[in-house]
Amino acid sequence: MSNMKIIPYNRQYIDKNDLKEILKSSKSDIITTGNFTKKLETNIKKYFNVKYSICCNSGTSALFIALKSTDIKKGDIVIMPAINFVSAANICELLGAKIYLSDVDKITGQMTPSNLNDCIKKNKLEKIKIVLNMFLGGSPFNVKEFYDLKKKYKFKIIEDACHALGASYKHGKKSFLVGSCSHSDICIFSLHPTKSITSGEGGLVLTNNSKFFNNGTLARNHGMKKKFINKKISIDYDITMNSLNFRISDINAALAISQLKKLKKFVKIRNFLAKEYFKKLNLFEFYSLPKILNNIYPSWHLFSLSLNTKKIKKQKLIKYLFKNKIMTQIHYKPIYKFKVFRYLKNKNNFHGAEKYYSNTLSIPLHLLLNDEKINRISKKINDFCKK
Repeated sequence: MSNMKIIPYNRQYIDKNDLKEILKSSKSDIITTGNFTKKLETNIKKYFNVKYSICCNSGTSALFIALKSTDIKKGDIVIMPAINFVSAANICELLGAKIYLSDVDKITGQMTPSNLNDCIKKNKLEKIKIVLNMFLGGSPFNVKEFYDLKKKYKFKIIEDACHALGASYKHGKKSFLVGSCSHSDICIFSLHPTKSITSGEGGLVLTNNSKFFNNGTLARNHGMKKKFINKKISIDYDITMNSLNFRISDINAALAISQLKKLKKFVKIRNFLAKEYFKKLNLFEFYSLPKILNNIYPSWHLFSLSLNTKKIKKQKLIKYLFKNKIMTQIHYKPIYKFKVFRYLKNKNNFHGAEKYYSNTLSIPLHLLLNDEKINRISKKINDFCKK
């Protein structure tokens, strides 16, 4: 066992073609907001069949840009799932928005339309500015149902699809790629090394709304609006929005351009690996496997088990797998459990979020896995349960 390599819960995959593009970009005259950035934005628009795209330096930056693009103001109401990475709540807090947390499904960890309705009614919310939905794990559940609620309550939908790059869903007979913004106002992605494809660090903002695009472009670069005497020569500039520098370098953009060509292949491999887990993890009295639906093609950013904690203890399983050089993760701690956001708990009972957090464990799923490693991971989990 001591000679076995550690299996990380997630890792990037970068090949020789990616490295060639990185080297090529490093030799350009302009290596930030240059031709590689423009090419990436063009390629993203074509790939997702969306009118506008903005590339930036992280998924968190993409969320910031998306929120700023909607003219969000102090006191505006934003609803988001209680199970979520902390960046969304941090940004809303910094922007002065009023955050409301929705409970989530105890198995998927995702906010449901019923959860959202309950949050609105329990808190007697009116004039909701944004619903920030998150496709935790990589499956875009209930997309059309949220869109119907958007029309009813007149809010804007921002899809945090950082986990769902390459995923799609069907409504009726038609298939929609996450990122097309067919049932949302804005969709954001992360290009972090653990995601479907990577730029090292990076983010994407996609929309079909020209106002959101123009505002987002300003938000990416200090809120700066330049005055030109021709297409290339700027003679003056003004600051029309308070923002910061969220630009992506062309070196990072070059890597993303190369990786985008392989997105379908990468997601196909992730789906194959997930199917192998479904075959080999079958002790259902000890755990439940992730929810799957026929109308959804997931990106499988995460493969998370929902443990029967009456029969097995999560901390003991984590330690056992670590001892056997298998790394795991918990996605995510509820927002209201963090010190700076404890005030969001109030009198709300987040039964789904509590259940999800206490039961769920993410096991390795990435492109460096193979049959041998999937077998090893599955066997160790099953061995632990049988003990």
